Amino acid sequence: MADKQEQSLRIRIRLKAYDYKVIDQSAKQIIDTAIRTGASIAGPVPLPTRRSMYTVVKSPHVYKKGGEAFEMRIHKRLIDITNATPKTIDSLQNLSLPAGVDAEIRM
Repeated sequence: MADKQEQSLRIRIRLKAYDYKVIDQSAKQIIDTAIRTGASIAGPVPLPTRRSMYTVVKSPHVYKKGGEAFEMRIHKRLIDITNATPKTIDSLQNLSLPAGVDAEIRM
């Protein structure tokens, strides 16, 4: 019974980052690690990008109506790993992701 639970273990990984190149690189690294250990992969699924707009006044006295707009984007990816083995879990825990990538792992 315990062997069946370990074989049917599902891991869901949510990645968040400001830079889409870094998040795609991290997703590829996770997928390569999982495939090498013999797990099945679903993803990476791109989730909607969250955009935050900030408007800042250029000059508080002379040009009160003139503003500058800044945008911050948070890119998200979802990866499902099924049929994970203990070797898969160990290799994912030892994986070092680039700076600026937030990984949320749920089992």
